Amino acid sequence: MDQHHQRCVNEDICNVRVIHADKIEQAHRAVISDEHLDQLALIYRMLGDPTRLKIMMALKQVEMCVCDIAAFLRISESAVSHQLRRLRETAIVSNRREGQVLYYTLKDSHVETLLNVGIDHVRERTKV
Repeated sequence: MDQHHQRCVNEDICNVRVIHADKIEQAHRAVISDEHLDQLALIYRMLGDPTRLKIMMALKQVEMCVCDIAAFLRISESAVSHQLRRLRETAIVSNRREGQVLYYTLKDSHVETLLNVGIDHVRERTKV
């Protein structure tokens, strides 16, 4: 192992082994149930796909139907429908019917906040 790699590995570990029981207890109190952790991980997996993120960014601005989203993304309606189904199952988007057309929007302000915080974080990182 070269010196640079060894130095990088050592930056992420303590030089002295000490257990801080109060910090461990504080961390335990902050952790949510395994069921909620699984749901949160699924939401973040949904946010991890560029196509789904583009759909969400569009829906953040305006309610759209499958045809509109497909035209916006320049992909098939079938592909859009598949992504929307996954987003709906994870409560990221919701829909409403008007006649024969289903219109989609972000589920609630929490989803918009997740998106906005991520966008702000990316923009902040690119300033540095």
